[in-house]
Amino acid sequence: MSQHNPRPGQPYPPGATWDGEGVNFAIFAENAEGVELCLYDPETEQETDRIPLNARTDLTWHIYIPGIGPGQLYGFRVQGPYEPTEGLRFNPNKLLLDPYAKALSGTVQPEDALYGYEIGHEQEDLSFDTRDSAPVLPKCLVVDSGFDWENDSSPDIPLHDSIIYELHVKGFTELHPDIPGELRGTYAGLSSEPALEYFHSLGITAVELMPIHQFVSERFLVEKGLTNYWGYNSIGYFAPDVRYSSSGTMGQQVTEFKEMVKTFHANGIEVILDVVYNHTAEGNHLGPTLSFRGIDNPAYYRLTEENRRYYTDYTGTGNTLNMMHPNSLRLIMDSLRYWIQEMHVDGFRFDLASALARELHDVDRLGAFFDIIHQDPVISQVKLIAEPWDVGEGGYQVGNFPHGWAEWNGKYRDTMRDFWRGKEQMLSQFATRFTGSADLYQDDYRLPSASVNFITAHDGFTLRDLVSYNDKHNEANQEENKDGTDDNRSWNCGVEGPTDDPEVNALRRRQQRNFLVTLLLSQGVPMVLSGDELGNTQEGNNNAYCQDNEISWIQWEQADGDLLEFTRDLIHFRRQHPVFHRARWFRGEEVEGNGLRDIEWFHPDGERMSDAQWKEWAGNAIGLFLNGEGILARDPLGETITDDNFFIALNAMPESITFTLPPENYGQDWQEILSTANESGLHSKENQLSAASHIEVPSRSVLLFTQSEPE
Repeated sequence: MSQHNPRPGQPYPPGATWDGEGVNFAIFAENAEGVELCLYDPETEQETDRIPLNARTDLTWHIYIPGIGPGQLYGFRVQGPYEPTEGLRFNPNKLLLDPYAKALSGTVQPEDALYGYEIGHEQEDLSFDTRDSAPVLPKCLVVDSGFDWENDSSPDIPLHDSIIYELHVKGFTELHPDIPGELRGTYAGLSSEPALEYFHSLGITAVELMPIHQFVSERFLVEKGLTNYWGYNSIGYFAPDVRYSSSGTMGQQVTEFKEMVKTFHANGIEVILDVVYNHTAEGNHLGPTLSFRGIDNPAYYRLTEENRRYYTDYTGTGNTLNMMHPNSLRLIMDSLRYWIQEMHVDGFRFDLASALARELHDVDRLGAFFDIIHQDPVISQVKLIAEPWDVGEGGYQVGNFPHGWAEWNGKYRDTMRDFWRGKEQMLSQFATRFTGSADLYQDDYRLPSASVNFITAHDGFTLRDLVSYNDKHNEANQEENKDGTDDNRSWNCGVEGPTDDPEVNALRRRQQRNFLVTLLLSQGVPMVLSGDELGNTQEGNNNAYCQDNEISWIQWEQADGDLLEFTRDLIHFRRQHPVFHRARWFRGEEVEGNGLRDIEWFHPDGERMSDAQWKEWAGNAIGLFLNGEGILARDPLGETITDDNFFIALNAMPESITFTLPPENYGQDWQEILSTANESGLHSKENQLSAASHIEVPSRSVLLFTQSEPE
């Protein structure tokens, strides 16, 4: 008999809910034969009580325990058949984490006792392990959801005005010289005054945090002395990871995360979470039993039809969450709403989002996952960004996500890399990507902001490495350099890796500026990888997922100050000029104000690009005119553009090209305000250039002209 005098409680809400007098526990377990709640002493983590959940409503087991509250440690044990070939893997010897736990007391370390089968047994996972996993598993925590948000509200920045900065909480802060040592690597460090000053000076509008849901380092990494640094291996969809807490692991991590978000909002910066709902850290059939597998394996995971012992793997990680099951769908929706309503985040980037859309085998763009999000009054109102691919057949779905979604545009990345490395016949593709990728989004009534443009991201080379290496150098990952992708779109000026050659280094810096200008002057939403603005290097490692060290951390002391200043100028310039981040598509129509079309493309000889030239001109050099005046003639929403006119000359050729500026009807006087051939950023020149003037555009460079003095 329990010492706590439990009552039946309620089946909703799932998880542990404190009401001021006690805690209601509820857990879904459709195929279970019994569930026990285990309570632990917060000081010693010794079990103090084990209580059967005798009440069951609609496949949810529940109980109410009076007299306990925040800080209480707990876990579940679930009884049922252990029949792996039938997809059932119940093992009551294994303590299980609550899928709805709001915090965990520590991190999961690889221990044999965490596995439902005997490690090394000749029958592998068909065997049954009787060891108790409780001594080696962190415990779930009951938390107090109360927090003084004061007058917090989202900055609610329109997506087309956004500039996203992708970062890792630890990687950004760990070596920052101005962040106090005790705050480095933490949520508090990321929202400290030195970090905020940096974000303000850079000009970004949103931080996109690499995974902060509680995650697990895979056993094979730990045994090599490595760790899962990136965090794409979630086990707790409601719990901020304790690794990034400076204030404690007994629920303080929740408060610290909220303080971080509130501070960002007070400074006009949005918080976007990179979330990994496509799989969990339990891996394939040989993985540990930590939570979902032991609670209700066939409800949470996609199992193969041929043999339910095995897992369908569209993610490359061993398992795929079962989005065809209503409880798995509810879990994700509840998690999203929790992070919006309780943690006040402003949006999400969905890792391997195509896996979430799979109902049978094919990716179904109108699947239940998208239907539910579309109609949800909370989730549908925040920023939703898809990584629109997975590793399964037909998983590359760039351009195919529904209205209301933005996407990481992998085609933009590939095209811009190809253009600047000099691949021929790129002009039409370049123009399409530069103006928002209308071929991918316009026919679906989506806007240019559906395209999240990027040149680099956490997965792959940094910008500096992109122009410094042809080949990956992942030897530190201890996989014989076979991991990661073979990046055939990099360009290293003919010299691999670090060099003392001043000409090569100057050209590499120019190429970095070319990529940044292209990214930040393109229509759509630019995403900058943290550290790229500093010339950060990973020494050629393009898959640093397991490097929690100086390879991955930003090397602040080695920052390229000139590149940083250039990037700052460029970001602020974009924000000041709406013609570079229009809310709606270019139409090629005349606009009121000056009678010119909203956009025109020019051959270097000064003539408008003809249909034949789009097909036949093999040179990677082109100019474009952007009209900053007036109202689009046929735009029913009357989008107003009040800005200067601009002309951009882009030359990705290995030799300089003579450009002719547009004729008189496009304006009489032009002034060069940027050249990537110069180390400096935006500038002002005394000499005015008249219409139809000839201007030499150096090899591999961009020149930007305006008809107005720069602000």
